[in-house]
Amino acid sequence: MELTAGDAGARAGGTPASLYVEPERDAAEIRWGALEFHDVFKIYTSGPTETVALRGLELRVEAEEMIAVVGPSGSGKSTLLALAAALDLPSAGDVRAFGRSLAQLGEAGLAHHRAREVAVVFQADNLWPALSARENVATALRLARRESPEREAIEALAAFGLANRAELRPGALSGGEQQRVAIAAAAARRARLVLCDEPTGELDERNEGIVLEALRELRNTYRSTVVVVTHSERVAAASDRVVAIRDGRVE
Repeated sequence: MELTAGDAGARAGGTPASLYVEPERDAAEIRWGALEFHDVFKIYTSGPTETVALRGLELRVEAEEMIAVVGPSGSGKSTLLALAAALDLPSAGDVRAFGRSLAQLGEAGLAHHRAREVAVVFQADNLWPALSARENVATALRLARRESPEREAIEALAAFGLANRAELRPGALSGGEQQRVAIAAAAARRARLVLCDEPTGELDERNEGIVLEALRELRNTYRSTVVVVTHSERVAAASDRVVAIRDGRVE
């Protein structure tokens, strides 16, 4: 939804006033979710026009939960993923991962979050095309500073049924296999939060089912929290919970 600078919904002074205030709680009683959005706004500005991607979003995702985020194009789903991955910061409000406010982490903390805590699986093009499946996973593990990247890469690929495809480059893999390599990399990194943007969007029904099983494996065996933006009814039905977003808010 677009607003002009003179619109009633435009921000005074360029920043929306967030109504979120951290409640006073005994530290021993606090139980954080894996991912939390508190009164989150995200506004993009281009000249006199402001695009409000999120408007006071409230969302809590529990640890080891798999949720499907659904909604029409432009509803704010991809913005939600970008903020959760710390690829962007909110205009107002607070985004927390495992109890830590991402806006307050600083550059070193954000880099740690991106490299070790979170993994992102896109609709396609998750892999380096010049590297084999094994090399792709091992490189991701080196970036995350894992101790045994080669061994862990081989083990992860085997766990996701890709042992016999380990030395192939992405161009020789099917779309479903490519997605499973990306998911295997997230598993091998022990990413606590895995964010998926339409991971089955370009797959046929058979490969969608295989990738869906891989996402369940992330949750059930590797104990990752999985957030999947999807238009697939099948993916939504297999998730623990469906969150519908419209106009930057949870419906």
